[in-house]
Amino acid sequence: MNGPDQPFPAPAKLNLMLRVLGRRADGYHLLQTVLRFIDYGDTLRFRVREDGVVARAGEVAGVPAEQDLSVRAAQLLKQASGTRLGAEITLEKRLPVGGGLGGGSSDAATTLLALNQLWTTGLTRGQLLALALELGADVPAFVFGDNALAEGIGERLSPIAVPPEWYLVLTPPVAVPTARIFAHPQLKRDSKAIRIQGFSVEQAGNDLEPVVCQEYPEVARHLAWLRQSAPAWVTGSGACVFAAFPTEDAARQVWARAPAGMQGFIARGLARHPLRDLAR
Repeated sequence: MNGPDQPFPAPAKLNLMLRVLGRRADGYHLLQTVLRFIDYGDTLRFRVREDGVVARAGEVAGVPAEQDLSVRAAQLLKQASGTRLGAEITLEKRLPVGGGLGGGSSDAATTLLALNQLWTTGLTRGQLLALALELGADVPAFVFGDNALAEGIGERLSPIAVPPEWYLVLTPPVAVPTARIFAHPQLKRDSKAIRIQGFSVEQAGNDLEPVVCQEYPEVARHLAWLRQSAPAWVTGSGACVFAAFPTEDAARQVWARAPAGMQGFIARGLARHPLRDLAR
């Protein structure tokens, strides 16, 4: 094995707005959502292997190696590019599984971006976006690299202006399976698309939130507490909830009042993905 064992960030995303517009015949839902990167997430390290083997180093709680999207992403890039190289992948997991922060999708995107550089496979951003969609509907947004308005099943991406903000993100002690929420009979599936040039708080909201809160009372409890201090929403299909603040200090003042045992973190909103410049 060779190559620098350097860290590559896999930032979380927040869904500042999420509308369900309908459902396709294949079961995928049509969405309109605003995705915003934050400076908190997982970290991946890669060692290039000359023997062509792709493997993960060590155990990751809640993420079996055979289900690890970063391993699948590396295998997909290897197949698509024809490289004879392999990689040992070390995943440092901070984002909760089933939290709605895009952890697995972000890990996969970081793997595509990093190994495309480390393997010198030379795929364009457009080619990486096509691979990303094979891995999951959320993965392309992380390869795209800008805060984005995502439409369709998540593959139609447009850059969107998002104001500088800080976020208090609460992490309820539950994992919410995305498939369960999208399959729920009470999920609202007939929202109308809205025109968005730049995001504003008046456009916030999440069509998945009522079902998530109904099925997971801990999410509802965390959301209710946070809404005592600021407008707050579920991100993605949950379980995490968040509120935006103009300054870090404002977020910390609210976090200082959190009940004992409540878990969460404060993060700054990013203007773009930290690895955006790795692809052209």
